[in-house]
Amino acid sequence: QVQLVESGGGLVQVGGSLRLSCAAAGRTLSSDTAGWFRQAAGEEGEFVAAISWSGANYYADSVEGRFTISRDNAKNTVYLQMICLKPEDTAVYYCAADLLRGPSSHWYSRSDSWGQGTQVTVSS
Repeated sequence: QVQLVESGGGLVQVGGSLRLSCAAAGRTLSSDTAGWFRQAAGEEGEFVAAISWSGANYYADSVEGRFTISRDNAKNTVYLQMICLKPEDTAVYYCAADLLRGPSSHWYSRSDSWGQGTQVTVSS
């Protein structure tokens, strides 16, 4: 069973940058589609980005052009580079593994593999 630990969140000014990391243990992620979700206070969680085993990237419209997802299989880690951060990016960010894309491009974790979350707060 994969274990995921996010890091890199924090408080940043509008327009600033952060890089989130998701380190996996228990098994390698090399064959997984992995990615990021976020949930703002009082709102539903939403898909942010995903990266497939073949290196294809997928982004929500709200972050495309500002966020970049990548992976380092040697380190068994997935990253989310975020630039030009906006207050609306404030949320708890969750790493997820074993992702599938269902109907209407809805992403979910087949094995319910989630990290504990890391808080990103963008001040205005």
